[in-house]
Amino acid sequence: MNDREFSVPETIRWAPAGLSALILDQTLLPGVHEEKELSTLEDFIEAIRSLRVRGAPLIGITAAIGLAALARRSAAEGVSAQELRTRFAGWAERLEDARPTAVNLVWASRRLRARLEAATGDAGELAAALVAEADAIHEEDRRMCRAIGEHASTLLTGGEAVITHCNAGSLATGGIGTALAPVYVAAETGRRVRVFADETRPLLQGSRLTAWELSRAGIDVTVLADNMAGSLFATTPPDIAFVGSDRIAANGDVANKIGTYPLAVLAHRHGVPFYVLAPTSTVDLGTPTGADIPIEHRDPDEVRRGFGPLLAPEAADVYSPAFDITPHDLVTGIITERGIHRPPYTKSLAAAVGQAEAERRRQSG
Repeated sequence: MNDREFSVPETIRWAPAGLSALILDQTLLPGVHEEKELSTLEDFIEAIRSLRVRGAPLIGITAAIGLAALARRSAAEGVSAQELRTRFAGWAERLEDARPTAVNLVWASRRLRARLEAATGDAGELAAALVAEADAIHEEDRRMCRAIGEHASTLLTGGEAVITHCNAGSLATGGIGTALAPVYVAAETGRRVRVFADETRPLLQGSRLTAWELSRAGIDVTVLADNMAGSLFATTPPDIAFVGSDRIAANGDVANKIGTYPLAVLAHRHGVPFYVLAPTSTVDLGTPTGADIPIEHRDPDEVRRGFGPLLAPEAADVYSPAFDITPHDLVTGIITERGIHRPPYTKSLAAAVGQAEAERRRQSG
C-alpha cells in the first residue's frame, strides 16, 4: 500500500463542451502555469511542433484526443458518416507528419484508424467510437506509467542519486511519467532518492520541466548544465541513470532527446547502470536499428536565440538535431510496463510488445 500518492500536473483534458482539448502549455513553464485550448487541426499540429505538448506518450495522447475532437466537432456540424471518414484520413495524415521521431504519434493515429474502420453507424456513432479509443489510450498510459514505476523502483532501495536527461516525467505522459515514475513510486513508500536533472539544452526541458515537477512534488532535485555531467561522474558519480525514449528500435537502440548518448557514454565509462524507461508503444519492431530512425532537426533559432537575445551570429550555420541514438550495448536494461528487459533486446522487446498487444486485444474483445 502506498504511504503517499503524488498529485501530478494534468497535461491534457477534454474541454467542458467535449469539442476541443485543454493542454498545459509547457513552453511557458516554470514561470507560468496556463492551459491552452486546441480546437482545430492546425491547433493540434502547432502544439505538437512547438513543444507545447511534448514527450512521446503525451504526443500520442494528444494526437488521439485531437482526432477524436475533430470527429466529434464534424459530427456536430451534421456531416455524413462517409464525409467524416474522408476528413479523418486527411487529419491523420497531417498529424502523423507533425514530428517524425516520436513513434507514439503514428501508433496512436493507427489505433484510431483501426477503430474507425471497425465502427459502424452515423457520424455521431463514429465520433463516439473515436472518443472512446482516445480515452482508452489516455487511461492505458496512466496504468503503463504506474507499472513502469513499480518495475523500475525495485532497483531503488532508498538514498540513491539518480541522474536523468530531458523530461520523462508526468509532463511527458498522461500519468506519473516513465523515467521519473520509479522516483515517485519509491518516494511514496518512504524510499527517498536524490535526482540530478541535466539542464537539457537548447530548450532546457530538464531545468524548466523536470526540476519544476520534482520540486512541486517535494523531491530533492539538483539541476546541472549538460556539460557539467562529466565533472559529476568524475567526482561523485550518481548511482543509476534513468532516461525516457521517443522511439526504441527492435535491437534496443534508443532515440531520445539530444544529449542522451553522451550521458550513456559517461555512465558506461564510470560503471553506472543506464536504464531506458518507456511503454511498449514506444518500441518500434518495424525499425530494425537506430540507424533507421528518422531524426528531427529543429529551427536554428532555438540554438541562436534560445529564450531571449541573439546568442550566436545570424550568419553562423546551426546543427540542431532534436534527438540522438544511444546504441543498445550502452543500455543496461529497458523497462516497460511488462517488466525489466535485458539483452538480447531483439527477443525481449518482441516478447514484451507481443504480450502487450495480446492483453489489449483481450480487454477490447
